Parts: sequence; structure tokens; C-alpha cells
Amino acid sequence: MARILVQQKGQGQIPMPQRSNPTRRQERLGAEIRKMRERAGLTARAAAPLIGSNHMQQSHVETGRSGISPDRIRRLAAHCACDDQAYVDALVAMATERGKGWWEEYRGIIPPSGLDLAEAEYHAVRIQTFEMAHIPGLLQTEDHMRAAFRYGLLTWPLQEQDAFVTFRSHRQQILSEERATPYEAVIHEAALRLRVGGRKAAQAQLERILAISELNHVTVRVVPFDSEDFAGAGYSMLYIHGPVPQLDTVQIDTGHGGDFFDAESRLKEYRQRYERVSTTALPPDASRDLITRIAHEL
Repeated sequence: MARILVQQKGQGQIPMPQRSNPTRRQERLGAEIRKMRERAGLTARAAAPLIGSNHMQQSHVETGRSGISPDRIRRLAAHCACDDQAYVDALVAMATERGKGWWEEYRGIIPPSGLDLAEAEYHAVRIQTFEMAHIPGLLQTEDHMRAAFRYGLLTWPLQEQDAFVTFRSHRQQILSEERATPYEAVIHEAALRLRVGGRKAAQAQLERILAISELNHVTVRVVPFDSEDFAGAGYSMLYIHGPVPQLDTVQIDTGHGGDFFDAESRLKEYRQRYERVSTTALPPDASRDLITRIAHEL
């Protein structure tokens, strides 16, 4: 691991570890530090001495390759006239996280985008998702997962496919009563009618959705085929709410993995898309009735 030298008052230079592979969350913290500085019209070279740092260290912080102390975040916020205390507190909380999450056990097996997704979900205060052609991953049964991974990871060894199943199952723990992360899923009827894994597996999948939808912190709504206001075939998305709106994240599945967006303009765009789709979905009770009917028709 590379090391850089940091000057600390009264201590001389001490080595500080530099991350070789920062996570997306670490990069996001650095990006927020940079945005705070830029909104104040400060260059990295001008900002560094204001918080007792140096230009090189500031650069590494802003790329997520090095951490930053809570005191330095608060001093930078003061120099940048950032008076959004909730936002500053959220950045401090990100900076003081210690230890590695459970997802780190899968590094080298699961692609980095999958690990970043698990970390984002773990820290979310609320999750909203819309799926046009797939059952949301957090609602899938193991049989559904296995069938989906066999189809999508055709050339992968079965052992590695099993790891993907175990990993996704672990992600689902955020919906448990213990964690109870507020979760809202809007699913198009098309996804509910696909017989992934065969008829029995598809029926079991719908039964699982019905059971989870009864939890107080979970809402499941369906966009029916007969909706006359829906035209959002390409709108599948996962909207992950952070502790403050500035730290929200959108994740989109692609053929090469998951893409993440957090620019303010993109977040606004996807919030509007989700709200538009939500207006075409049935209420929760009517959605459960439709899911029950589909299960009987499979």
C-alpha cells in the first residue's frame, strides 16, 4: 500500500496509508468534499492549509484514496460557509466509519459494482425501486436467483454462481424486521408473469412477494398491463436515499454491471421518473390482489 507523509502539529511528519482501491462510498465522500470546496470558489491548493493539510493530501482525499478527519471536515465547512449542518454531519459520519462490511468477504468474487451496491443499500435510510422485466433482487427467492444466474452467467462455474446467490441473499437482510429499512417496490405486471425457474418456482416467487409486502416497512405496488398512462419501458431503476438528499444515489443495471449516478441533475431526473411511474401503479391492496390472481393463473 502506498504511503504519503502528512504534517501534523507538534508531531512532525508521520506516514498515512493511501488506499489503492477506494470503494465507491469512499470516492463519494471525497467528491462531496471537492464539491463543497468548489462551491466556495476555493482551489485545492488554497483549501489545504486552511485545515492543516497540504495540496497532495487534499488531492488524495478528494479522490477517495485517503481519509479525512471529522475536525478537518468541519473546519473546511466553516471556511466554505457551508451552514447545512445535516449535510456536514452526514459527511462526518461517512468519514468516521470503521471496519469492513460483510460484503468485503466477496471481494474478488463479486464485481466491484455489486459490492458498492451492497454498501449503498446497507447505509440507505430508504430504498425505492422500479422494475419493468425483473423481480427486484431484494425480493427474489433463491430458486429465482439460481435460475436467473444460470441464464445470465452461463459460462461461469456453478460454485461462483452459488456465491452470487449467497451474496444476494445476504443483501436481503436489510429488509428483515431487525434492520427494517423502508423499502418501496413498483413492479410491472410483465415481470410478475415471467416463469423464471419454471411454474412452481414462479408461484413461490409471487408468494414470497406477497409475504414481504405485509411487513410494515415494505410497500409493493404493481403497474398493470391495462394501465393507460404508462409508457416507461426503459425506466427500471433503484433509488437509494442517503441521510440527506445530497447523498442520494441511483443505480441502473446494464449488460456489463451496475452504473451509479449521483449528480444533482440526474437525481432530480430519476426522482421525477419514479414519481411518474408511481402514479400509474395500483394501491398496495389492489396490487396484492393482482399478484394473487397472477399466481393462480400461472
